[in-house]
Amino acid sequence: MPLLAASGVVGAGALGGAVAYAALALAALRLLLSYKSALYALRRLWRCADEWAQAYQYHEVPRFACDGAENPLFRKAAAYVAALPSLEDADAASVLSSASRTNGGLSLHLGPGHTARDSFLGARLAWTNAADGGRLVLRVRRHDRTRVLRPYLQHVESVADDMEQRRRELRLFANTGVDGATGAPRWASAPFTHPATLDAVAMDPDLKARVRADLENFLKGRAYYHRLGRVWRRSYLLYGPPGTGKSTFAAAMARFLGYDVYDIDLSRAGSDDLRALLLHTTPRSLILVEDLDRYLQAAGADGEARAARVLSFMDGVASCCGEERVMVFTMRGGKDAVDAAVVRPGRLDVHIHFTLCDFEAFKTLASNYLGLKDHKLYPQVEEGFHHAGARLSPAELGEIMLANRGSPSRALRNVITKLQRVSAGSAAGAPPPRRNTSWSGTGPHWEDQSARASADSTEADETPAGGGVFGKDAPPMREFKKLYGLIKVKSRREGSGVVPLEADAHGPPTPGNHDRER
Repeated sequence: MPLLAASGVVGAGALGGAVAYAALALAALRLLLSYKSALYALRRLWRCADEWAQAYQYHEVPRFACDGAENPLFRKAAAYVAALPSLEDADAASVLSSASRTNGGLSLHLGPGHTARDSFLGARLAWTNAADGGRLVLRVRRHDRTRVLRPYLQHVESVADDMEQRRRELRLFANTGVDGATGAPRWASAPFTHPATLDAVAMDPDLKARVRADLENFLKGRAYYHRLGRVWRRSYLLYGPPGTGKSTFAAAMARFLGYDVYDIDLSRAGSDDLRALLLHTTPRSLILVEDLDRYLQAAGADGEARAARVLSFMDGVASCCGEERVMVFTMRGGKDAVDAAVVRPGRLDVHIHFTLCDFEAFKTLASNYLGLKDHKLYPQVEEGFHHAGARLSPAELGEIMLANRGSPSRALRNVITKLQRVSAGSAAGAPPPRRNTSWSGTGPHWEDQSARASADSTEADETPAGGGVFGKDAPPMREFKKLYGLIKVKSRREGSGVVPLEADAHGPPTPGNHDRER
């Protein structure tokens, strides 16, 4: 009996030890898994201790002024706080549906009685939404208030204005003539929904980065321009062959800046004064004038007077009547097509040359249109671009890819065929092929070629072309095949004395029938 009792005690002690070890292991595991929570608690304790040791000043921003009118600063401060990254770490936030497509159409707002933190010029600040929801409270350290308070509130207003500008609907304005009674320009407007972006534009990446940086510096340069005594305005010249994407790039610039677009047709403006057009435009707008060289070259006897009006329009006193404007001029030819005074610095600050596509630009287009990053046919496409300096416009390449977007391989084969035609035309001294901006010419035959497994030279010869040298060889080739078919049928009749059943079934011998026989 004593032996049994002793063994029972030992068993109970071993079981208790195992339970204790299991409890310790579970506690250690839980602590290991929740170390982030522990670190968060430690940071919060440190923050509370630091805030308790500091002296603060509080500034209330009420929703309504004393006279009952809405306080614009409250609306701007609420929009600014809603965009703070620290709002995601706040203790409480309200989730609202937003009309914006960013963040999945959802937006965060500071919950009543809770705080979001911010920093500015090395100072730590905090915004608190009062429990009644009718005011925001800004907390600033007392020794930082004279250094950062006013600059910070100006920063809040500037950022809120910029966000509001980018969220609003952009509009496109076009001058439709002159009001006969008042002499003022008449404008027609519509929502500006062009989807072009700088990221999707096919151009040299380094050049695109420089343009983007220049636009960003312009947006932030109000104080800099005022310190220099210059009007806050920037002008660009986009020049190059048709179909190279100048208008699309101008639209991408407007969308990047968040500006309305004024598309000005100089030929529709009043003959007396082009400056009236500028006086009826608004700040924060992009003014687009296309085909400037054609307008100046078509002046005729009135050339000098028209050129003088254009120069005054570009940088005269009237152009200084509104700030934060970007002026974009396009030309189809080179800069030497107009007088040097037109393109001098000060009138046109940045000159961007748009050329026909090379292989790098083609890869950007293929990524946008076809979703391709690489393809087994890329080496042949690259060889086509490098051979004999073959080039195509973005408009041509875009149409080929758009028509064959269901089959990337078919689209690339059509591009290779087009490059071969351009190279052959250059080698033969023929004029460069025309742009394919519609379904005329080679357009209708793209779908016919889509059913073929490969595009060899015979198929290229059989396909009628709208502008290449292969289009001239097509009728002789068809006559040759027809003659070959007649000879072949005659030889069969002489050899067997009977007419083949295939010939009876298919009708008179034609090149298509004999293609099937082969």
